Amino acid sequence: MHYWLIKTEPSTWSWTDQMTKGVTHWDGVRNYQASNNLKAMKIGDHCFFYHSVKERQIVGIVEVIKEYYPDPTDPQGRFGMVDVKYVRSLNNPVSLATIKADPRLTHLSLIKQSRLSVMPIDPEAWKIICNYGDVR
Repeated sequence: MHYWLIKTEPSTWSWTDQMTKGVTHWDGVRNYQASNNLKAMKIGDHCFFYHSVKERQIVGIVEVIKEYYPDPTDPQGRFGMVDVKYVRSLNNPVSLATIKADPRLTHLSLIKQSRLSVMPIDPEAWKIICNYGDVR
């Protein structure tokens, strides 16, 4: 299994929306690096669900249930999407400030490439963030 972080603006698609719907497609990605990360996702991979803009915190975990396929919202047909399903909420949301303050996490794309909307998370960082989120 691999780990990822996917970002969304809560005003567009929130964690509450994800919990309510359960399963959804992750569409609208128009950055080539983020798109390549979507292409690398496999069924069973887990993703942190990150609220961007004002909140800037990880609030939950979703699982990839369908691998990369064409995104019908892309008129040029260059980009794709994956399907994800709700797994669980974090008991304690993990803020960007908390992540930045931990020297073990300074290598993350969340800090180095703050505008990237889909990024890998290494297994050790996943464990650290899960501990902050009180997820066992």
